[in-house]
Amino acid sequence: MTDPMIVGWSHTRFGKSEAPDTCALMAEAIPAALDHAGITAADVDGIFTGVFNNGFSAQDFQGALAGMAVPELGQVPATRYENACATGSAALHGAMDFIAAGRGRIALVVGAEKMTATPTAQVGDILLGASFRAEEADIEAGFAGLFGQITAGYFQRHGDKSRELAMIAAKNHENGMLNPYAHMQKDLGVEFCDTISDRNPRVAGPLRRSDCSLISDGAAVLVLADAETAATMQRAVAFRARTHANDPMALSRRDVLEFRAARSAWAQALEQAGLTLDDLSLVETHDCFTIAEMLEYEAMGLAEPGQGHRVIRDGVTRRDGRLPVNLSGGLKSKGHPIGATGVSQHVMAAMQLCDDAGQMQLPGARLAGVFNMGGAAVTNYVSILERVK
Repeated sequence: MTDPMIVGWSHTRFGKSEAPDTCALMAEAIPAALDHAGITAADVDGIFTGVFNNGFSAQDFQGALAGMAVPELGQVPATRYENACATGSAALHGAMDFIAAGRGRIALVVGAEKMTATPTAQVGDILLGASFRAEEADIEAGFAGLFGQITAGYFQRHGDKSRELAMIAAKNHENGMLNPYAHMQKDLGVEFCDTISDRNPRVAGPLRRSDCSLISDGAAVLVLADAETAATMQRAVAFRARTHANDPMALSRRDVLEFRAARSAWAQALEQAGLTLDDLSLVETHDCFTIAEMLEYEAMGLAEPGQGHRVIRDGVTRRDGRLPVNLSGGLKSKGHPIGATGVSQHVMAAMQLCDDAGQMQLPGARLAGVFNMGGAAVTNYVSILERVK
């Protein structure tokens, strides 16, 4: 069994979109992806759609919307995936399994979400659906409140790292300045991110607004092809590894500060690829909150538990560091339309490997890691990508 390859993509601007719904976002993104791959709708054997929804829209059955957005795709088999904030990666794995099993040669992976039309307080409650409501439904400030608790627990165990969280936020906003698709293209600076103010209030626990990812609209699409078909196309990005690991949803059943399943997914991916972190050129990781990126430094092996602050202090993950992280600006600056996020992360990594990242481009990028998680490190996906054509 050979995993398929990425042969094309597209990406809308993330942010507050004039598109009224996910169908309109798909209509914007899908034709551009087909054109980028050099194919037509008639070449597509399957569509794998990632949309979280959970109340963002009364319209569900979102797998069928690709065929509404692009009528030529109306009779192509289509399926909708949902796996919290890792919804896009779940759709990607479904498409890869479909091709690897020989059921088709070319597949579309479509990630989309329309969030900004929903009142902010309601957004928080919708996202709290990615927690274990039987025990965690009363957490104040929604999903931000859950990560506020995680941050407070981390500070209690390892000391106040507010300054380092501000450094992570500032790094990602600085990177986002170079990303034309980013929701917020503004260099906020460390001092702003580390200072409580009217423009940067506390949101939950120690978390400030600048520690939280953005409520965004957007869509991203990947075109996948089997190896034989990819060999005939303009470009091909291969998966040296792809892994998926889970932990119990309820915070009461694990030490959430370990990000244990994230650590497992990273270890499996590096072993599968026959690589170490030192071999990677860059990583796109899931910074839904700045504390998540710090914990992910530890999970991927850049630091021992409790020492993630040293990674940003030492500049390891800056653009000019040993392992640049979130050159796209990450979820923090690029935005976080839930269903589109995992797809977007893979698009950003593929762009770097194909020397197609414009101002974001890291010279000589050869291998890229992608980490996308759902919930508080409940479901965890790692990909290691390499350009082969």
